[in-house]
Amino acid sequence: METLRLKADQDGIAQAAVLLRAGECVAMPTETVYGLAADATNAEAVARVYQAKGRPSFNPLIVHLPSVEAAQAVARFDAEAERLAAAFWPGALTMVLPLHPRAGIAGIVTAGLDSVALRVPAHPVARALLLAADRPLAAPSANPSGRISPTTADHVIDERTGLGGRIAAVLDAGPCAVGVESTIVGWQDGSATLLRPGGIPAESIEDALGAPLARPATNAPLTSPGQLASHYAPEASLRLNATEALPGETLLTFGRAGDFSLSESGDLVEAAARLFDILHKADRTGRPIAVQPIPDHGLGRAINDRLRRAAAPR
Repeated sequence: METLRLKADQDGIAQAAVLLRAGECVAMPTETVYGLAADATNAEAVARVYQAKGRPSFNPLIVHLPSVEAAQAVARFDAEAERLAAAFWPGALTMVLPLHPRAGIAGIVTAGLDSVALRVPAHPVARALLLAADRPLAAPSANPSGRISPTTADHVIDERTGLGGRIAAVLDAGPCAVGVESTIVGWQDGSATLLRPGGIPAESIEDALGAPLARPATNAPLTSPGQLASHYAPEASLRLNATEALPGETLLTFGRAGDFSLSESGDLVEAAARLFDILHKADRTGRPIAVQPIPDHGLGRAINDRLRRAAAPR
């Protein structure tokens, strides 16, 4: 299959919408990373997402919607969920909520669970595509399962490390601004729970709720995307909390200059936006990768979460 690169203009969005309604997979830009979109009401279309990514079918997908009202037609919102939607949608927050039984979402999207992960993206091209397609779109990151997430169309279309030749098209809107996936919040035992750190700091969500977020049990079953122990991995091995590179290693620096600096000034927002692009570049050197310590607060929690999973045994 030839993967088309579509311009993020009116014609490109219209062509992408036609492909999606025909059951094809199209990579779309979001403010976090590029997502591999398919019609969430079409089980065969969603199966093509799993096939293209090589993704385990027990790992649920995030459904992207154009508005809070559209999300409320798919899932049940309590007062806390409504508060978070008002505070952070559109934006980099995903919520795992009880699925409306007649929502029309294909069971393969939720991995058979009675809950669904929902997000209203802020990226104008993603929002335009959702409206043009007139479908809820299931969209995990547009990369082979477990590998580095894509923040540019080039990452998506690369035939060695991406999905070039496996999907119908990518809608190219340039680099993603946030650069790490959405924060995921669910409710376990009645408590709002941080299921995955991401583009919105947990502290901001706790401020909106007026209460701390719980953390899931380490042996809890998968209830949302982004919970696999090994994920976001380069082909090379990854060593964390390195002060300097060992012989033969590529060093990702933080707070200082370097060929692979996440942020020379130590800015966590810049580091989050650059993380996956720098990992892609470091991986192309063919050498093991070492990463300097990243502060574990704010967006640093999301960065460290991705790095720990990238370094996990495979």
